Amino acid sequence: MALDLEGIRGIAARVAASYGLEIWDVELRGTGGKSRMLRVYIDRPAGTGQGDGAPAVGGVTHPAVGGVTHEDCANVSRELGTILDVEDAVPGGTYLLEVSSPGLDRKLAKAADFERFVGSLVKVMTREPVDGNRHFEGRLERFGEGKLVLGMESKKEKVKGKKEKVKSKAASEGARATQVEIELSNVERAHLVPEI
Repeated sequence: MALDLEGIRGIAARVAASYGLEIWDVELRGTGGKSRMLRVYIDRPAGTGQGDGAPAVGGVTHPAVGGVTHEDCANVSRELGTILDVEDAVPGGTYLLEVSSPGLDRKLAKAADFERFVGSLVKVMTREPVDGNRHFEGRLERFGEGKLVLGMESKKEKVKGKKEKVKSKAASEGARATQVEIELSNVERAHLVPEI
């Protein structure tokens, strides 16, 4: 019997929804026995943070991050584990189930992820170079029509020796922001950058 990761995702989504949560990601690591780990990342939908509002990201309240408690993880883990075992949804013997929050540096993959975190600082690695570069870090200014737009500020670069030098004269007179447009289909990896 082959592993049906989408089936597992569906079961996990139903369990999470019963607690007012959503599934951020599901992944299976390892090849067999005790080395197999099923990771399920849960999150509270945007704008539904507990207590006095959404939790702080880097000391600043971030409306797009909901917040998950240890109790949420324990409840989902207990119920999901029981259902997965009864339905034999993870064939092949022993595995470890881990349920957790995606964290402040969470992976971004789907269009909905980028829409949710417009305004956040992100790191993106592309499959093909954009303007001669594959690695970007900037503010996600907007997302639409399958394209994300990053606001990039001029950075300091290391030069021979250990001192940092400002990259351009314009940057030294006040960092000028430029924009980079990246097709979602060209994104190899992306994640949030926690702001401190």
